[in-house]
Amino acid sequence: MAKELIKSDATIKAAKPQAAPYRLSDGSGLYLLVRPDGKKWWRLDYTHEGKRKTLSLGTYPDTGLALARTKAAAERELVAAGIDPSEARQSKRTQRAEAQEIERRLAEGVPLADSFEAIGREWFDKFSPGWVAGHGDKIIRRLERDIFPWLGARPIAEIKAPELLSALRRIEDRSAIETAHRALQNCGQVFRYAIATGRAERDISADLRGALVPVSKTHLPAITDPKAIGGLLRAIDGYTGFFVTKCALRIAPLVFVRPGELRKAEWSEIDLDNAEWTIPAERMKMRQPHLVPLSRQAVEILRELHAVTGRGQFVFPGARANGRPMSDNAVLAALRRMGIPKEEMTGHGFRAMARTVLDEVLGFRPDWIEHQLAHAVRDPNGRAYNRTAHLTKRREMMQAWADYLDALKAENVVPFKAKKA
Repeated sequence: MAKELIKSDATIKAAKPQAAPYRLSDGSGLYLLVRPDGKKWWRLDYTHEGKRKTLSLGTYPDTGLALARTKAAAERELVAAGIDPSEARQSKRTQRAEAQEIERRLAEGVPLADSFEAIGREWFDKFSPGWVAGHGDKIIRRLERDIFPWLGARPIAEIKAPELLSALRRIEDRSAIETAHRALQNCGQVFRYAIATGRAERDISADLRGALVPVSKTHLPAITDPKAIGGLLRAIDGYTGFFVTKCALRIAPLVFVRPGELRKAEWSEIDLDNAEWTIPAERMKMRQPHLVPLSRQAVEILRELHAVTGRGQFVFPGARANGRPMSDNAVLAALRRMGIPKEEMTGHGFRAMARTVLDEVLGFRPDWIEHQLAHAVRDPNGRAYNRTAHLTKRREMMQAWADYLDALKAENVVPFKAKKA
C-alpha cells in the first residue's frame, strides 16, 4: 500500500490493519507502521555516517502524534550533532545496567575496588607515568570506550573468557581488528596486575589466543626509490604554505625521527653550535634520551627558522597558537596539498625512506641505522646501548645522508657506498 500522510490523530485512528504492514508517513523520516495484528508502532528513519538506520519511538496510542513528533525532533537534533541515537540509547542502557550491578554488588558485600574498571584504572595510574603521553591516552580511551562499559562493573575474579570475547567481538564488528587485538593485550595486562596484587587467580585473556580475527600486516607508505625521493624533495622546496610547516617538511627527511618527536621539538633541546638535538626520555617511545646529530643542511634550516620561532618554546609552533606545537596532521596535510597521496607517503614514511636507502643504497651498517632510528639495540650482554653509541660514525652517516639527498634533489646522483667497518 502506498504511503499516506498523517494529518491528525483521527488519521491514525481511522487506519485499519491490512494483510501486509504499511506506513503512515509524517515526513522527515517519521512514520507509523500499521501491522496486520492491528498494532501501530512509531518509527524514525535516519542516516548516520552514511548508513541508513531506524529507531523505535513507541506505540500508538501510548505515544500520541504530538509526543511522537517531539521525540523525533529530539532524535534529529542528536543526528545533526553527529551522534547516533541508537548508540546513545545503548549507552544509557549500559549505564543503568552498571548502576544496577554496583547496587547488587554492594548488597552482596562485594568491594568496588575489586571491579575490572577499578583495577584497570589502578594499573593505568601506576604504569602510565612511564609511558609517552599519546600512548597512555590511547590505552585509557580504548578501555573506557570498548571494555569498561561491558566489563567494568564486574568483579575481576568472576569474569570468564567468553565475557571478554563478547566485548572484543563488539570491536571487531566495527572492523577495528587491530584495536580489538590491542584491547585484548591491555586486558591481559590488567588481569596480570590483578594476579600480582592478589585480586585474581589467572589471566583469562590467554584463553582467547587465536579467537580474534587475525590482523592483516600493513606497512606505512614511504617513498624509497631514489628518483622519486628527488621529486619529493623538489616538491617540498616548492611548497608555498605556512613557513614553519615548510621547515618541518624540509628537516623531516634529514633527521627521520618519529612525527610526534619532530613536531614537539623545543629550542632548549637543540645545540646549533655543536650540531646536536637531544630528545628527552619522556618524549621517546623507548623512554630513553635520544641524540640526533644534525647535518650542515639541518643546522641551516634550523638557524633560518630560529629567527621566526626562536623566542618561543617550540621549534615548530602551531599556526594559530605559539604556545602549542604544530598539529599532528600538519605535515600530512601539507603532503596532500602537494599532491602526494596517502598511499605513497606519510610523515612516518621519512623513517622508512632513510632506513631502506641508508642500508640498501648507501651501505651503512644496520646497527648504526637502528641506533639513529632510536630502536632498541642491545650489546652482546643484552644491555641497551646509550644515546652516544657510535656517535662519530652516526655523525658521518647523517652528513652523508644529507649530501645524498641534495644530490637526488639536484638530479645529480653519484653512486656511493659507505664503508662497512
